[in-house]
Amino acid sequence: MEIKGSKILITGGTSGIGKETAKQLIIRGAKVVITGRDKEKLNKVAQEIGAIPLLFDISDLESIATKAQETIELLGGKIDTLINNAGIGVFPKLGDITIKDLESVYATNVFGLTLLTQEIVKPFIAQEYGNIINIGSTAALKGFERGTVYAASKFAVRGITQSWQAELRKHNIRVCLVNPSEVTTAFAVEDRVERDEENKKLGTEEIAHTIIATLEMRDKGFIPEVTVWATNPF
Repeated sequence: MEIKGSKILITGGTSGIGKETAKQLIIRGAKVVITGRDKEKLNKVAQEIGAIPLLFDISDLESIATKAQETIELLGGKIDTLINNAGIGVFPKLGDITIKDLESVYATNVFGLTLLTQEIVKPFIAQEYGNIINIGSTAALKGFERGTVYAASKFAVRGITQSWQAELRKHNIRVCLVNPSEVTTAFAVEDRVERDEENKKLGTEEIAHTIIATLEMRDKGFIPEVTVWATNPF
């Protein structure tokens, strides 16, 4: 895909992987809509990196069809790429898991992701072209202590991705799962303030690089899944 001139939606674009990916795509000439739940932060980040802001909580499932249409209008009536980056996590141990834990994580990581993509894929099918990048996790490959809720949601995203690959390939729609290992972001931080990069964790730049490299591959091919690990040099 040619990045310059392309039109892209990134959910959860106000910090971390979403923000860095949007920034790098915009530098390369893409027109990018980013979503966020905090209006003040969303507008500040959008102005900082040159993105188009869309106030949108993907867990508000009733608003998804309207927000998808609004996105396409903001992008001038066309969209080339959806990056499903918005995600949350809770990490209770078995015995402490509540229905609220399951519902809140699945509403964002699985239900919202699926229903939004269902709307965006309509123009993709009509134009016989599109790109979907789902942000998974190494937790989509292997569970871990206290990972029942989060890992289950990411295993679901992996299964969803593989199903979409089978369903959408005939429409020339590329679907890729990107699995980061530990990344230093504001993820799972209560005040949502980004942490300084840590030695044994990836930075957001590595994941943004992976997403962009995946998109830049000639449209003749696509990468079904890629996992990015920190080298742990220290």
